[in-house]
Amino acid sequence: MLSRLFAVGLGMLVPALAAVCAPGTAAAEPAQPPQPAQAEPCRLALVLALDVSASVDAGEYILLRDGTAAALLSPDVRAAVKALGGVYISVFEWSGRQKQTLIQPWRVLDGDSAIRAVAERIATHPRSESEYPTALGSALGYAQRQLAAGPSPCNRQVIDVSGDGANNHGFSPESAYRAFDFSGVTVNGLVVAGSAGDAVDYYRRRVIRGPAAFVEIARGYEQFEEAMRRKLLREIGVMSLSDADPARRSPHP
Repeated sequence: MLSRLFAVGLGMLVPALAAVCAPGTAAAEPAQPPQPAQAEPCRLALVLALDVSASVDAGEYILLRDGTAAALLSPDVRAAVKALGGVYISVFEWSGRQKQTLIQPWRVLDGDSAIRAVAERIATHPRSESEYPTALGSALGYAQRQLAAGPSPCNRQVIDVSGDGANNHGFSPESAYRAFDFSGVTVNGLVVAGSAGDAVDYYRRRVIRGPAAFVEIARGYEQFEEAMRRKLLREIGVMSLSDADPARRSPHP
């Protein structure tokens, strides 16, 4: 259904698996993508990390994938991107400990054409995994490596991680924050509430981190698109609603 919204041709899919190792292991480092050429100054480098673990069924995945694409295409998000002067974006799916798939390498969103191209790439990408557990620490480590290979210098670096449950495989978010350099990085969460225990509280206490970090909540996958739209507007905008709501602020510096 979303394909009718796009005016551009189908882009080539460039999935690339990269393993993030638990702290202290001797496994080989994953290859890093080259840093993108910066035709535009970097005001915001944004990594979207989309949960495709086994807790996300086929119907929920479609709502997540298509909702992310539709949120990028929404008029207010497109206007916010243009008002900021452009946003650098990278997108990947994550599930198990060594299961991260890059959907969109770093690209600058500098107008409607680029936004449509990235949205279509997300909406037409086949699901990378469906049978692995939730390795949130590994996903955070992979996201940090994407930022390290991204545009530099950049005014703000933000990781936007979605999920519906707690880490249950591999090392924890706390271990990721000790093992990788998250200096100056904001980690926000988009939590699908009601799927597995109190995921909202888990993300607030153990996942979000950094300046003005917040948790956005979707009450079911049917609300994922709207929650992603709100989240993108907060991240792109100058002022976050988390500044006005102490309960949403990150407990981590």
